[in-house]
Amino acid sequence: MMKIWAKVLTDHRIMNETVREFSSARPSDMEEWSVLLHELCQDLDLCRPVILKKHVNDLKQFSRVVFKPADFIESVDFDEFEIEVIPEKKKKSTNPYSFA
Repeated sequence: MMKIWAKVLTDHRIMNETVREFSSARPSDMEEWSVLLHELCQDLDLCRPVILKKHVNDLKQFSRVVFKPADFIESVDFDEFEIEVIPEKKKKSTNPYSFA
């Protein structure tokens, strides 16, 4: 499972956002990210930005990417479209052994 937080920002303020959970593992290439990006953009009623190798590398390295208006073919009325992978919380291990 993977959760992604997508948000649209104008003047550093969140104008629209969505959190979506995907049953797939974290994508590793441009095509797989493109499919998830399409679904996120549909949720926010946005046109899909052009995804470049730089964007995929940012997602791999930082679990976050920011799309600027120049990354969209159509004109947009916001400053940034940001996607962030929400890290999974580690499950508490129930260790039956106590060394206290």
